[in-house]
Amino acid sequence: MEQIISKQEIDELMKLKGEVKGMGMKTHAEFILKEEGKQGLEKLEETMEKLGHPIKFKEIRGTTFYPLGLEALVLVVMQRLFNYDDKKFQEMGRFHSKFSLIIRLFMKYFISFDRMVKESPNIWRKYFTGGELTVVEHDEEKKYAIFRVEDFRFHPLHCQIMTGILAMVVQMMVKGKAVCEETKCVFRGDEYHEFLLKW
Repeated sequence: MEQIISKQEIDELMKLKGEVKGMGMKTHAEFILKEEGKQGLEKLEETMEKLGHPIKFKEIRGTTFYPLGLEALVLVVMQRLFNYDDKKFQEMGRFHSKFSLIIRLFMKYFISFDRMVKESPNIWRKYFTGGELTVVEHDEEKKYAIFRVEDFRFHPLHCQIMTGILAMVVQMMVKGKAVCEETKCVFRGDEYHEFLLKW
């Protein structure tokens, strides 16, 4: 197998601080099954094993916390195995919003923007051990909202997934088309991530 990632890059990913609940990775696996079929998922698992970080997605427990570095490695391997671009990871985020238990639980709370503003930090902390999600600005008449994620350095691919997730969550709330753009990003030198939603 051609080496798709160096040991140095793997080591850097595994140094990432924080943890994430396994239900996110289980949804990644569902996306791969949809896009690449069973053979694609098996190829991903085989590659992870050869890289020294074996993972069996069927054995991932949705409510158990796993290292952020492990999920970041899964995303990088997916990108390189299947030649996924940013749009594909945004599509994955939208897929999460439709089928993930995480997002279904989000929608239990996000019945209005006022409720979203109040509950966003609490919901985020249920699924990540680091960082904080807040709605820093929203105007329903002008049809926009700004989400901010602070103290969270994961991987640029996750930024694309978040873009898709937030767009679909807002789309489900407003029952109309929504678009999302990451306007600030720690990987571009900003102090935090910020996402502009319009609908």
